[in-house]
Amino acid sequence: MFKPATKLMIALAVTVLLLTGCAKESTDENGNQKLYVYNWSYYTPDSVIEAFEEEYGVDVVLDYFASNEEMFAKLRASSQESGYDIIFPSADYVSIMMKLGMLEKLDLSKIPNSKYITEFALSKATYDPKMEYSVPYYLGASGIAVHTKYASNYEKSWNIFGDKRFKDRMVMMDDIREVLGAALVHLGYSVNTTNPAELERARKLVNEQWKPNLVKFDAESFAKGFASGEYFVSHGYAEAIFEEIPEEKRAEVDFFLPEEGGPLYLDSLCIPKGLPTTSSPLRSSISSIARTTTPSSSTGSTSPRRSISRRTNTGPPFPSTPSSSWRTTS
Repeated sequence: MFKPATKLMIALAVTVLLLTGCAKESTDENGNQKLYVYNWSYYTPDSVIEAFEEEYGVDVVLDYFASNEEMFAKLRASSQESGYDIIFPSADYVSIMMKLGMLEKLDLSKIPNSKYITEFALSKATYDPKMEYSVPYYLGASGIAVHTKYASNYEKSWNIFGDKRFKDRMVMMDDIREVLGAALVHLGYSVNTTNPAELERARKLVNEQWKPNLVKFDAESFAKGFASGEYFVSHGYAEAIFEEIPEEKRAEVDFFLPEEGGPLYLDSLCIPKGLPTTSSPLRSSISSIARTTTPSSSTGSTSPRRSISRRTNTGPPFPSTPSSSWRTTS
């Protein structure tokens, strides 16, 4: 899955690390401290990493995961230390990992940029409203992309996946919270419902009305398939879709947030359990990290920081503060 990142947000991540030390306490051939990051696939452009390394004298070592489940399984299998300094789980997995004791507690007095996190972001972080174990990093929502060259007169709702005209030309994400959450809101229920009857109705909607029209459920290559023309309709993230579409072809794509609303994702910065608390030679960089910059590479998601939570000029329209009809699945 693709999610955007900016240099400022990586800097926020390292702000946490600077006063706690690096997990492996290793350096590269130039004597630069190594920063081990476990992040979403395609989250961070190479250009952002390179600029950050040059400015802060850090060697960033990136490993990627395509789903929360993949990330969780790898960290869960680690007996003591994960080997990573920073990880970026979504809301539901932050909650799970907190309960399982897999995350280090944070000292906000040593994270000055945490004061910029918006009240809206914290209101959605119901699992950790005081940021004891996590700092909100990016929030956004999945939507629907339609190739207008091949499809017209379609319903701008989740029920487009029940439209038999596009059978075998549609894809939904392989993410139970996203798909079931979409079905729940389409039926008028909360994405966080625990009512068995409501969950059963949502399951039947997906399995009996939507799934028969899909090529498959796919959380990794939906954007590439859409860009190639394999899919006319794709569930997914705007930033992933428009990353794959050439600029001259973007006018042919209608990306919309369904009128019923849907799940929000809220990814957070966390430190996995086992990170040593020794001092770090990176402390001297803290003062320069505190400055405010604007995002340069995001195309759809919103930063939880007050100073940069605005819509960028590239990619599709996206609300800087999603409406109340959009709900988290924490």
